[in-house]
Amino acid sequence: MFVTAYLAFVALAVLCVGLELAARRLTSPQATQATVANPAFRRFQRLFLKTYLLALWADWLQGPYLYKLYRHYSFLESQIAILYVCGLASCVLFAPVAGWLPQALGRRQTCLLFCVAYSVCCLTKLSREYFVLILGRVLGGLSTSLLTTAFEAWYVHCHVDVHDFPKEWIPVTFSKAADWNHGLAVGAGLVANLFTEWLELGPVAPFILAIPSLAACGWLVFSEWGAEDKLEKVEGDRNGPLLGPPNTPQIRVSAQARFRRSCLEGLRCLLSDRRVMLLGGVQALFESVLYIFVFLWTPVLDPHGPPLGIVFSCLMAASMAGSMLFRLATSARYRLQPGHLLCLAVLLAFFSFFMLTFSTAPGQPRPKESLLAFLLLELACGLYFPAVSFLQGRVIPMERRAGVLGWFRLPLHLLACLGLLALHGEVSGTGGGEAGSGTRHMFAGCAAMMLAALLAVVSLFTLGRNDTDLRLEGTKGEAEI
Repeated sequence: MFVTAYLAFVALAVLCVGLELAARRLTSPQATQATVANPAFRRFQRLFLKTYLLALWADWLQGPYLYKLYRHYSFLESQIAILYVCGLASCVLFAPVAGWLPQALGRRQTCLLFCVAYSVCCLTKLSREYFVLILGRVLGGLSTSLLTTAFEAWYVHCHVDVHDFPKEWIPVTFSKAADWNHGLAVGAGLVANLFTEWLELGPVAPFILAIPSLAACGWLVFSEWGAEDKLEKVEGDRNGPLLGPPNTPQIRVSAQARFRRSCLEGLRCLLSDRRVMLLGGVQALFESVLYIFVFLWTPVLDPHGPPLGIVFSCLMAASMAGSMLFRLATSARYRLQPGHLLCLAVLLAFFSFFMLTFSTAPGQPRPKESLLAFLLLELACGLYFPAVSFLQGRVIPMERRAGVLGWFRLPLHLLACLGLLALHGEVSGTGGGEAGSGTRHMFAGCAAMMLAALLAVVSLFTLGRNDTDLRLEGTKGEAEI
């Protein structure tokens, strides 16, 4: 498995380079020329990206060796499952709070809270005490929720309300962030492998390595983003008085009222449009299974001795390849519909879990086949996320999107928690299924959930067969992606 992992990484790196070159030949630079030529926008974009990418880098560093760290501390797989459930449960509990905090506490202050909470989360990994590790998982859930909301809230607010840049430029920045995110994920696996295995510093090393990145991120938020806050005060931003005591209670009440209204409008939109309901079902089923996969890939492969950091980089490179395939498939030359690619992604995920039910059979594990199945699953993820993002943008109104997506995440995390709790109750051996069949049964359950997601996708496009909102219209639709 050691050699297989390195060969797979080289092959995937070559594939990604080839796909990127092909995508660049098919991409017209005309859509971004106006934004690139604006020096004020480029300065503001660089300020945001260098801070946000530090936060993403710290997050990715913690991915490859989390499960390995808990095993290193001699916890049972069932105990580790509970730690993962605590992280998911905290995501459920803190998701509404993460949407409310930027309004009540302040956007920049919420980003600072993320840096502090995630740093403490990393420090808890130095402890072997189970309840300290549970606290770390709770803080990790809070930090993950803030990472997906607070930084975006600050950028959108400053982009529109402070600098008065066109809203059409917002996707340009987040598209760049998404491109860098894939590269950071691949690099994080390589760096984590270097410190953990080559330098033999142990599985806690990547978590300690993440702390300086979070400190640098916090410093940039405190210092350079503070200059943006001064511009905000000059412009008379309404959120400025949040730091002053006289009007704080009224503003906090207003923030709570806005949050409640957002939730109610999101629920109303979800229940009134069957397309939104089906899309939410697809998202809940697909992404809850991904949380279970995040838990299981290490115990399935680790007993066979692969370098986990390299395997993690392989998985992220496969996801990058899927994202590039999506760009190629929806380009003006090929014009495949995102709905068809969503169906293909779910079908690939189903096939991956179907493979895993056989490659993790008790007593006769086949790790190379399991690795291939995991890579196919990540390839499916690379196709899935841009496809579902496009469809959400078409069927969910912009002003209600935050509320609707909040309702989507609730069943998503609950299904993932139930899956891990079921594994906790059933597992009786190693994750690879060498002494028990809990992992194999879990993969079979994931395959069944993917089959249900596939039926939901088919129902969605049967319902909207002639619905132009679900279709890509040439180069215009491509730009919107």
